[in-house]
Amino acid sequence: MTHAWGWEAEEAVTIAREKVANAIGAVSREIIWTSGASESINTALKGVFNSYSSRGKHIVSCVNEHQAVLVTLRYLESQGAQVTYLPVNQMGEIDLEDLKRAMTRDTILISLMAAHNEIGVIHPLEAIGKIAKEAGVFFHVDAAQACGKIPIDVEKMGIDLLSASAHKFYGPKGCGFLYVRKRNPYVNLTPLIHGSSTHESGLRAGTLAVPLIVGLAKALDIAVKEMPQESQRLISLRKRLWKGLHEKLAISLNGHSAHRLPGNLNISFEGVMASDIIIQMKGVALSAGSACSSGSNQSSHALSTLGMSEAQALSSIRFVLGRFNTEEEIDYVIGRLIEVVTKLKH
Repeated sequence: MTHAWGWEAEEAVTIAREKVANAIGAVSREIIWTSGASESINTALKGVFNSYSSRGKHIVSCVNEHQAVLVTLRYLESQGAQVTYLPVNQMGEIDLEDLKRAMTRDTILISLMAAHNEIGVIHPLEAIGKIAKEAGVFFHVDAAQACGKIPIDVEKMGIDLLSASAHKFYGPKGCGFLYVRKRNPYVNLTPLIHGSSTHESGLRAGTLAVPLIVGLAKALDIAVKEMPQESQRLISLRKRLWKGLHEKLAISLNGHSAHRLPGNLNISFEGVMASDIIIQMKGVALSAGSACSSGSNQSSHALSTLGMSEAQALSSIRFVLGRFNTEEEIDYVIGRLIEVVTKLKH
């Protein structure tokens, strides 16, 4: 940069990088800007495989990962990778003993999400990170759903790579970041996007979207500062919603009752199709699966991995509570759902 406006933009990006690093326990040079979690995931998984396949080609992941991970892993399998997909129990949790047994001398990477996008279940990241470190393999975390909602400390949790999207914590769409460990150990990645080697430590060529980056950092800073109080508020709203519905309707909870995101609730409505309920719930934003598979008439892949029948999966609705939801809105949704479900059953 050779002019004042360029220096100002560069300073804004530097400050943003420091804010994001502080939010996850990293250092600023370990933060790489991307267009979102999907790009970050692709860069992490493909980058590790291309850089370390001479050491080994085995990757461990999970059957109910996000499509951004699963589709990327299928691509890597076509390039010679061997992938072990860990099963989950009825609450959506992996067995850490399964993880240990899956490790081989050829394992180079563990890739698991921090929290599930549909059922909200949180993995024990610190315990997984410890297993990865003991085995000498890298640990990648898809933190799209978790960043800004639950505490994340890459040092404490032994995380080597972490992917996130700004819009998941009220930042602008079209922006995200990838954390890449640069100390103990140094993670070397091959870039996904080639061009100028001076951009993003040579990992991502292209002009930086400065307004989006600044917005991302500000949004994450706010989310982390408000997290303790906001988490308790969301848990209270979640309990209110569950109690109100459970008292009047035949419903069941999908996922762990405690080890889940504060604002996530995934419910099966006995004997009623989720799609029929959603059509009747005009003015309320509900989903019958992940946002990335909306519009599909198929049952949720994630719910099927819990051992649910297709009928149970097709009767399930995901509720996501956020910063702007109120008790009055929760009570309105409870009333409308009881009315709609009762009508549909009759």
